[in-house]
Amino acid sequence: MQKQAMEDCRAVYLTAEDLRIAASILYNAYHDDPFFRETLFTGDQAQYEQKLRGAIREELNELWQQEQALIGVFAEKRMVGVACIVTQQVPLGEARYWHWRLKMLLSAGWHSTQALIKKEHQIIENLPSSQCGILQFIAIANVEQRKGYGGQLITAVQSWCDEQPHLDGVGVFVNLPAHIGLFRRHHFEIVESLKIGNVDGELLFYRGIVNE
Repeated sequence: MQKQAMEDCRAVYLTAEDLRIAASILYNAYHDDPFFRETLFTGDQAQYEQKLRGAIREELNELWQQEQALIGVFAEKRMVGVACIVTQQVPLGEARYWHWRLKMLLSAGWHSTQALIKKEHQIIENLPSSQCGILQFIAIANVEQRKGYGGQLITAVQSWCDEQPHLDGVGVFVNLPAHIGLFRRHHFEIVESLKIGNVDGELLFYRGIVNE
């Protein structure tokens, strides 16, 4: 079953029509993420879910507008996973564009927007160089997990990275041990242990082969 799934699997750049489904996959995957729970939850579950949807929607739209890499893994015609990569050619952290700040402020609130900016700033500060990408989101649809698609999606991210001549690699902040192990098995190295807000995790980094 898993072998057949891998044979039918393909990774492609997302189109504008794919963004709604991508946002849904990301929302379900990050619903219980410790960082987002700490950043967006203020005691009201419905409000938290509304903020999370808004934050993911605005970030996806911004990445799309800035022509950043949005990669989807499809099994036949069904999107089963998505990865979103941003490079430092786009202002990040404290340098975020004012229109992104305003949209995120309206969707997630001032405190949450500041927390997202600080998270990016910490990641950028600990990457090996200013020529690195950041894996903002990566997720497999809940019903498609444990079928090998996660490894396929990471491989697609690595292939994209290897094709970028001016990129030193891609970093990602991971706070779940199982996910850390998955990235480690796919040649991501631990760069630094980070505490973002009250959430402990590891900053992992994949060094593109063109720069080895």
